[in-house]
Amino acid sequence: MRWEDALVIDAPVDVLWTLTADVQRWPDLTPTMTRVTRLDDGPLRVGSRARIKQPGQAEAVWTVTELTEGRGFSWQTRLLGLTMIGSHRLEPVGDGCRNTLGIEVRGRGAKMFWLLFGALMRRAVRTENRGFRDAALRLCGKA
Repeated sequence: MRWEDALVIDAPVDVLWTLTADVQRWPDLTPTMTRVTRLDDGPLRVGSRARIKQPGQAEAVWTVTELTEGRGFSWQTRLLGLTMIGSHRLEPVGDGCRNTLGIEVRGRGAKMFWLLFGALMRRAVRTENRGFRDAALRLCGKA
């Protein structure tokens, strides 16, 4: 089960990439993140891990599985026997960019999980994307 939220944002892709790659700063951008702690040093890369605490959820360690510098990354965690995959994709659009956030749930019970928590997950992803938009516009002096 997969869902995406895309926004065209009036900010350069490099501004959005700076916000996206600085995962420890995400709690400043969105109320859907309580705490993000990198478990390694250096720039975000394949294999990087972060411990994330979100409201109403247990902490989870997310591992970067794919990264294209300046354009996005995917990472995943395991929860209740399911694999959850989060994706962050940036695409230049004119003077701005399209920011696409996605969440995917795989494994036995994914359909039931989605039925129970899908609306909550969709709302969280929408909120996160708007947080990235608002932060990017502030950085560009457009907010």
